[in-house]
Amino acid sequence: MWAIYCMPIPEHSHVADRTLLRDGVFLRLREAIVDGTFAPGEQLKDGELAEWLGVSRTPVREALLRLAHGGLVIAQPGRSTMVSTIERRAIWDARDVVAAMHELAVREAVPELAAPDIAAMRDANQRFAAAIEAGDVDAALRADDDLHGVPVAVSRNAALRSVLDQFTPVLRRVERLRFASLDGRASFDRHEELIRLCSAGDADRAAEVAFDTWHSLPTSVDEGGGAGNGADSAGATEP
Repeated sequence: MWAIYCMPIPEHSHVADRTLLRDGVFLRLREAIVDGTFAPGEQLKDGELAEWLGVSRTPVREALLRLAHGGLVIAQPGRSTMVSTIERRAIWDARDVVAAMHELAVREAVPELAAPDIAAMRDANQRFAAAIEAGDVDAALRADDDLHGVPVAVSRNAALRSVLDQFTPVLRRVERLRFASLDGRASFDRHEELIRLCSAGDADRAAEVAFDTWHSLPTSVDEGGGAGNGADSAGATEP
């Protein structure tokens, strides 16, 4: 018989803890930028952030570099780091990429969607409608994420998820504007059409609706989220 030897597991390994810490700091700082805790143009000091979060400076510095890569902060080595302003071009670029990724996710996912997946999308849209009616933008964002997250998860496309993780946060600030406006109610109808087409197995049309839903986001804070930013704005001229 062959002897089976197991690799000994170190008793004091903290690699997973360090990874979770880095990710946690990154997500917390990203959330604080997206929800307006840190305003555009505000200077971010790693020492103050580390004290606020109760961590060392190292994971904060790593998080700021990741946030800079995603366009949420502007990092100047050896100088200051500040929250990026909501620039039309950055939103325009991120919107195009995110819309294309959701279009691809839906196209890949529709043939694989099962009844529980459709039910999860319907449930998310009902929660979305309730949040919009209550004026709860944070709850609306969570429900919107849950709805669009179903086809993303079913697609099992890791590269697609990576791109969305990088660029979706750039759009969060204009998403908040949409969901705080009358156009937030129109999003419910877009979702309903997407769900209907997914349920019917119409991958091409469902993918088009997914693209238009994201591509209809306003491209600046001046546009807000109201009239004139529906799916027809997808053909707008780049500034």
